[in-house]
Amino acid sequence: MPPAPAAAKSDSALQLSSPPRALMATHVLRLLPGDDLVLSLCAFARERSMRAACVLSCVGSTGKTTLRPAGARAPRVFEQSPFEIVSLVGTLGADGHHLHLSIADEECVVRGGHALEGCIVRTTAEVVLGEILGVEFHRRQDERTGYDELFISSRPE
Repeated sequence: MPPAPAAAKSDSALQLSSPPRALMATHVLRLLPGDDLVLSLCAFARERSMRAACVLSCVGSTGKTTLRPAGARAPRVFEQSPFEIVSLVGTLGADGHHLHLSIADEECVVRGGHALEGCIVRTTAEVVLGEILGVEFHRRQDERTGYDELFISSRPE
């Protein structure tokens, strides 16, 4: 397979990718009934000084679940539990996070969006996080989108 063509290196392009061969440490945690999924993940990362992390896996359930659908300004709160967590993906950094959550109800109807504070664990949430070593995630305003977006930098270990 031929090597991929080299991309032009601009200041912004350097902040949009990680260095080659970044190593990853894995962390596993189990959240308990009543824990807030988003707040708990952010606290876990903060307490361990994680500067760049991603969700590798999550299984479990929620009761009350607060999501912000794509393009919506206001969150939606789903209270007719129980819900199964069918997907949790995203990034956690020193100054912010970006998490998407999909949940399914007892009819297998799936809803999803940005996970916000107010996603309450019903029975358990078994989460595997990957900490990307030598990398730091930052969230700052990107004039191209108008949103706080992910910027990536290297950091010595």
